[in-house]
Amino acid sequence: MTIDPSMLPVARHVGEDEVPWVENITYPGTFMRLLQADVEACVYAMAGRLPAGLAVGTHRHTGAVHMFTLSGAWGYREHDYVNRAGSYLYEPPGSVHTLYVPEDNTELTETLTVVYGTTEYLDEDGKIIAVTDAATNLETYYQSCEAAGLPRPNAILR
Repeated sequence: MTIDPSMLPVARHVGEDEVPWVENITYPGTFMRLLQADVEACVYAMAGRLPAGLAVGTHRHTGAVHMFTLSGAWGYREHDYVNRAGSYLYEPPGSVHTLYVPEDNTELTETLTVVYGTTEYLDEDGKIIAVTDAATNLETYYQSCEAAGLPRPNAILR
């Protein structure tokens, strides 16, 4: 049996100069690089730079989340641990939490996150008030690029 090399999947690469850091229009003061947005599979990979004092609304994930902390620190209001440089966090589907970056954080918090499924933002009563996914994050990234006066990058893996 001969394998046709053209039928095999190939690795794909995104260089830092191909997908720029832009200020996230949803969370001013935060910066993002969307590396992958597979809308059909509902998965995305994003690098983030989070300032001290950032607070993200309480949310629930419908799929698994893998989050790597490259620098700085961040945590969840519902837990005692703090994620620091070198930390890895796995969030199982259905987990609910409220992300924050400590006010006294002395260095920029940088993360790399892979999110499967949707993220449901919740009000105080647990009702869904907003939903994000690969498609909405792709659109937010494009809008953030446009707000920064940058063209839409072609290198985002889809």
